[in-house]
Amino acid sequence: MILEPGIVVSKAAHSVMVETIQKTTCDSCAAQPGCGHSVLSKLTSSSVQIRVLLGDFDANEIRLGQSVTIGIPDHVVVKGSLLVYLVPLTGALLGAWLMGSPVKSPELDLISVLGAFVGLVCGGMFVHLRSQKNDNNAENNPILCDIDKNPRMFEGIS
Repeated sequence: MILEPGIVVSKAAHSVMVETIQKTTCDSCAAQPGCGHSVLSKLTSSSVQIRVLLGDFDANEIRLGQSVTIGIPDHVVVKGSLLVYLVPLTGALLGAWLMGSPVKSPELDLISVLGAFVGLVCGGMFVHLRSQKNDNNAENNPILCDIDKNPRMFEGIS
């Protein structure tokens, strides 16, 4: 399971929105001091809000601005990546193949391109419907693992 720290930015009945900072592999690279990509990634690091299911926690235990740890199952990352990238790509290739023609002409090539676009859109719609189906499934979503019970109000002051 991948553990990620974050801060609660909003609450709902069965989930919370948690803001996390995107990390790159630059943090663990040995060439970081002499690399320009490391500097750019630090300058452009952006925050992301993730919908997290509560798991064993109660919504009343959680406050806005509270530090939490979320857990993302490893298989969710792999399956999600495959689904999001391969299904629309396969749809586009299948659409281009089905609407393509062995005879080459600009008109028939445009029909093949249209088939690829239709396949891409259909693949994207399939991915969207599948993600809505698994919206509240704890096995396929990030889950709240830990709540910081004693938040430090003034971290910078010693």
